[in-house]
Amino acid sequence: QLQASGGGSVQAGDSPRLSCAASGRTFSRYVMGWFRQAPGKEREFVAAINWSGGITYYAGSVKGRFTISRDNAKNTVYLQMNSLKPEDTAVYYCAARWRNTIEIRTTEYDSWGQGTQVTVSS
Repeated sequence: QLQASGGGSVQAGDSPRLSCAASGRTFSRYVMGWFRQAPGKEREFVAAINWSGGITYYAGSVKGRFTISRDNAKNTVYLQMNSLKPEDTAVYYCAARWRNTIEIRTTEYDSWGQGTQVTVSS
């Protein structure tokens, strides 16, 4: 199970951090990803990180502003979001993939968290 937290209403330019806690003893063997879905839009890839944390990949819209990281000892993956813009407003989901290759397609992830709302006002 995945439990995302850390969302809320923020101002443009703020830097909140999302967390996603995973249950189970095999967290360190999952690729973890963050996705988001804005109202009326499809769910889109944001960032992903491999098992060890040594490889990360970002969507172009967030590259340079967001940072994904993980702490395998705490079974948690993070998404540090900097310089937020109103267009970053969405429900953010964490997801786990039971293979050590990073993918951006939602269909390639095996387990999903419930989502946390991030609303950015200007």
